[in-house]
Amino acid sequence: MEGVVDLAEEIFHAPVRIGVPHNVNGLADIVRNPIYSTGVGLLLYGLKQFQERDENDSKREPQTHIVNRVKKWFQGNF
Repeated sequence: MEGVVDLAEEIFHAPVRIGVPHNVNGLADIVRNPIYSTGVGLLLYGLKQFQERDENDSKREPQTHIVNRVKKWFQGNF
């Protein structure tokens, strides 16, 4: 969209650029387009959160991990 950068700079009073997804494997040639930036960014953010959660869970005792999973299941279903 022509003029979107200028409009965004005027609205936000800050430098603006059109983002392009980086660090994407597999379909990189397809998703390396600005229209996919938000979707790819959200997926990468979710992956990072998932990995950090798993890392924190692995530091706990195995029984605590299982108990927490069962507790979360009950909370989600009842």
